[in-house]
Amino acid sequence: MAEPKEKVVPVFIEEEMRNSYIDYSMSVIIARALPDVRDGLKPVHRRVLYGMLDLGLRPTSSYKKSARIVGEVLGKYHPHGDAAVYDAMVRMVQDFSLRYPLVDGQGNFGSIDGDSPAAMRYTEAKLASIAEEVVRDLEKETVDFVANFDDTLQEPSVLPSLLPTLLINGAAGIAVGMATNIPPHNLSEVVDALTALIDKADLKPEALRAFVKGPDFPTGAVIYGGEGIDEYFKTGRGKLTVRAKAHVEDMSGGRQRIVVTEIPYQVNKVALIERVSALAREKKLDGISETRDESDREGMRIVFELRREVDAAAILKEMYKHTQMQTTFGVILLALVNGQPKVLNLKQMLVEFLNFRHEIILRRTRFELDKAEKRAHILEGLKIALDNIDEIVALIRKSRDVDTARTNLIKRFKLSEIQAQAILDMRLQRLTGLERKKIEQEYLELIKLIEKLKSLLASKSLRMQLVKEELLAVKLKYGDSRRTQIIADTGKKSFDALMAEEEMVITISHKGKIRRYSLEEFQSLDEGIKTGEVHDFVESIFTSTNSHSILFFSQKGRCYSLRTSFVPLASNAENGATLTKLLNLENDERAVSYVELAKFDEKQSIFLTTKQGLVKKVALGEFAKIKDKGVVAIGLKSNDELVSASIINGKGEAMLATARGKAIRFPGEDVRDMGLAASGIKGMNLEKDDVVVGMISILHQDSAILSVTSLGYGKRSPVGEYSTIGRGGKGIVNYKVSQKVGEIVGILEAQEGDQILLITKKGKQKRFKAKDIKVMGRASQGSAIANIAQGDAVAKIKNFPKLIIGKKK
Repeated sequence: MAEPKEKVVPVFIEEEMRNSYIDYSMSVIIARALPDVRDGLKPVHRRVLYGMLDLGLRPTSSYKKSARIVGEVLGKYHPHGDAAVYDAMVRMVQDFSLRYPLVDGQGNFGSIDGDSPAAMRYTEAKLASIAEEVVRDLEKETVDFVANFDDTLQEPSVLPSLLPTLLINGAAGIAVGMATNIPPHNLSEVVDALTALIDKADLKPEALRAFVKGPDFPTGAVIYGGEGIDEYFKTGRGKLTVRAKAHVEDMSGGRQRIVVTEIPYQVNKVALIERVSALAREKKLDGISETRDESDREGMRIVFELRREVDAAAILKEMYKHTQMQTTFGVILLALVNGQPKVLNLKQMLVEFLNFRHEIILRRTRFELDKAEKRAHILEGLKIALDNIDEIVALIRKSRDVDTARTNLIKRFKLSEIQAQAILDMRLQRLTGLERKKIEQEYLELIKLIEKLKSLLASKSLRMQLVKEELLAVKLKYGDSRRTQIIADTGKKSFDALMAEEEMVITISHKGKIRRYSLEEFQSLDEGIKTGEVHDFVESIFTSTNSHSILFFSQKGRCYSLRTSFVPLASNAENGATLTKLLNLENDERAVSYVELAKFDEKQSIFLTTKQGLVKKVALGEFAKIKDKGVVAIGLKSNDELVSASIINGKGEAMLATARGKAIRFPGEDVRDMGLAASGIKGMNLEKDDVVVGMISILHQDSAILSVTSLGYGKRSPVGEYSTIGRGGKGIVNYKVSQKVGEIVGILEAQEGDQILLITKKGKQKRFKAKDIKVMGRASQGSAIANIAQGDAVAKIKNFPKLIIGKKK
C-alpha cells in the first residue's frame, strides 16, 4: 500500500514569524512578567504561596526546607527552572525588597549589602502572618480554579486577596514590548483611599493625595519633589527622584561627618560605599577623609568623615549627583486587567481592586448560604426524628436493610433522601436532652445566618460596607507608619530640609523597652502609647533628633552610649527593643538615669550622685568615645549604688535629698572634675540608715522643690527656702517624714505648668499638674496627692514633657 503523500501548506514567512512572536509575547505577558491587578501577583509568586498553603505551611506551623517548597511548586504548578521559583520566594522574604513580606524565612535570604541568599537546601520558610489575608476564603469557591500544566491538578487562577498587594508591595517586570514598575505604598494609606472611594466613588485621582501621600519604600529614604507623584496618580506614569536620608554631625576639632541612615530603594549598600570611596580617592569628592559602615541589626548608619573646614552641604550635593545616593524611579502602573495588559492611574487600580473584593464577597456569600441551607435542611430532618423517635426506631428495626429503611423514612415522614440518610447516621448520644437542645440552638442560629446572607446578596451597599469593614480590620492589624519622607522641591529651602535633623520622640517603658516615633506619628496616636505588654507602661518620654546621643547610667556606676538614630522605630519593632539588648547590660544591671545630648560640650559636666551620698563631676568629653561594653563612670563600693546622673553647668547648683527628709544645696563648683575611674567625694554627711534618693540641678530660682513620699504624700517648697551651704554637711530639713506619710522617694524641680508622673511599685500611674500640689514650708508633712493601695508604694516621680499625647493635631 502506497504511503500517503505529505500535505505541504505554503505560508508567508513574515506572517508565520509575526503570529509566532505574538503568541510568544502574550505568553510572556500573561504567564510570566506582569502581575494581575486583582491579587497583585505574578503566576510564580501565586504558585509559591499556593504551594506553601498546600504543604500546610501556615504562620503557626513549623518551617520547612526551601528545597521542599521549590520541589512542590515545580512538580505541581510551575514547570520552569528551580532558580526562578527560589528567587521569587526569596524576594517575598526580604524586608528590604517588599514593604510587607509575604513569606517568613529562616536562614540567610540575602541582605541589602547585595549578599546572595544561601542555597535552598539550607534555608527554611513558611507563610508570614500577613499572607493569611492573601489566601483567606480560598476554600469557599471565591475564585476559579484551572488545570495545571499537565491537567492532573487544579490551581487558583487568582488568589482571593484581602490585601491590596499590588500597591502595597509594588511589582517590577519586563515583558515583550512593555514593562511595569509599580512602587510600594503604605498599607494604612491605601486602605484609607479604598474606604474613601467606597464612600465617594466620584473622587478624582488627584484627590487621593489626601489619603495616599506617595510611595512608601521598605528602605525609607526621601522622595524629592511631588510632581512625579501627581503625574502617576493621574496618568499611571511618572518619574520620582529618590534620595538617601542624611544628616550632618559635629565632631571634635571643628570637623564634621555626613551620616546616611536610609538609602534609595533597590540600591546596594556596599556598592554605594565603594562608589563614594572611589570618587574620594579620585578627588572627585574632595573632602572625605574616611568612610565607615556602622550599620547593625538595629539600623543603618553609613559615616563619611570630612576634613576640617570642608562644606558638608556641598559634599552632600556632589554625592547626590555622582552616586546612587540619588536615583530615579520610573513609575509605570501596568497590570493585567481581564488578561490584557493595561496602564492604569491610581484611582483605576484602586477601583479594580474594590470590584475584585466585591466579587469575592458575592461568591463567598453564595457559598456560605448554600452551605447553611444544606445544614439547616439536615437539622430539620433531625428535629423531625427527635419528635418521633419511638416510631422511627420501630420503623428502622422492621426494615430489611438500609435502603429499605431509608425509603420507609422518606415515605412516612416526607423527608428528602439527604435527611433520611442523616437520621440513619445519627448516633444514639444525640437522643439526650442536652444534644437535642444543641440541635435546636444550631438551627435557630442557622436561620439567622441565612437571613443575613440573603440580605447581603440582595444589597450591593451592604456588600460594599462589608468590604470596607474587612479592609479597616486589616489596617488595624497590619497597618504601620510610613517610612519614606516626601519633600516638596522648592529649591535651596527644600535641600536644607533634606539635611535638617529629624525631630523624634523617644519612649522608655518600665521594663526597659525603648522606641522612637516621628513627632507627627507620635502626635497622631489614636490610642496613646502601647508597650506591647499588659503589665508594662511608658515611664519616660523626651524629644530628640536623629543626630543626638543618649547616655545611660546604670545602678552599678557604668555609662553606655546610644545614638538616637539607632533606637528602633516603633513601626519596625512590635514590642520595642530592650535597653538590656541595645546596651549590652548585665542580667542584674538596670538603667537608672539618662542624659540626652546634642553634642559633647566640653564646658559641661555630668554630675553623679550615689545612694551613700558621694558625688562626682566628669567632663562631658570623657563620654564621647564609649565602646559597646560601656565605661565605668564612677567607682562604687559593694554597698553603694548610683542614684542620679545629670548635666550641670560650670556655675550650676546641686541639691541632694534623702529618704529621711534631709536636703543639702551647694554650688557645683564645690566638686571638681575627676577621671572616669574615681570614686567621688562626700556630697552629704548622712545619718545612720539614711540614703540619698535623688539629686537635681537647680535651673530656676523662682521654681519650687517637689518632694513625694512612698505613701502618696507630697508638697512644693520654694527654692528660696533652701539656703546654699558647703558640700559635705548634714543638710537641712526638707520634709517631716513619719509612719503616716512614709519616706521620701524622689524630688524634682517643678514649675507651675509642669506635668508630673507618679509611678507605684505595682505599676499604677497618676499624672497631674505641679500647680495642683500645695506649696508648703520645708518642715511640713505635705498633703495626700495620690491614693496608694495597701501593700503598694510610690516607686518614682518624673517630669513629663509637654507633648500632645493620644490626640491628633
